[in-house]
Amino acid sequence: MSLGRRPALLAIDLINGFTDPACSLGSSCDAVVQANAQLLKAFRARGLPVFFTTVVYHSADQARVFRQRLDALNCLQPGSKWIQIDARLGRTGNEPVIEKQWASGFFKTPLANLLQQQQADSLVVTGLTTSGCVRATVVDGLQHDYPVFVPREAVGDRNPQAHQANLFDMHAKYADVVSLDTLLGELAAL
Repeated sequence: MSLGRRPALLAIDLINGFTDPACSLGSSCDAVVQANAQLLKAFRARGLPVFFTTVVYHSADQARVFRQRLDALNCLQPGSKWIQIDARLGRTGNEPVIEKQWASGFFKTPLANLLQQQQADSLVVTGLTTSGCVRATVVDGLQHDYPVFVPREAVGDRNPQAHQANLFDMHAKYADVVSLDTLLGELAAL
């Protein structure tokens, strides 16, 4: 697949709740955060669209079944430090944060419309977790007819086996899983 001329970066759930091991949802993922910082620098330097997602529950009826399956999600409440984008990524004011309640960045969010407004022609999906929200967003990105790219160093999972299995499966069916260096090289060539 081709990266296109106007790829958009979807930084999925790089929030304190997932990047801080002090949270029950979190893990030690400094290398993933650092890889995302490199990608963000490249996207920002070229004026390409960047979107962050966070998970936040405003009421008890949002994503009831998902929250019953994974009770730890209930800490993701408005005003909580856990829903904030990890400060190490230096999010700028013109980079939207899309609130979601389910796994995919597309499901019941304005993401598809925002990508159209930005005239994105491909997607680079990064973040946490590979087997959950990253994978769901990758599948939905493909289902919205975007070529999707996943830089393997810029995604992570609490479970290393699930991480590897999902990278393999995404590459086989839904996306090009590439190295960070390969993707940075393609961005440099734009």
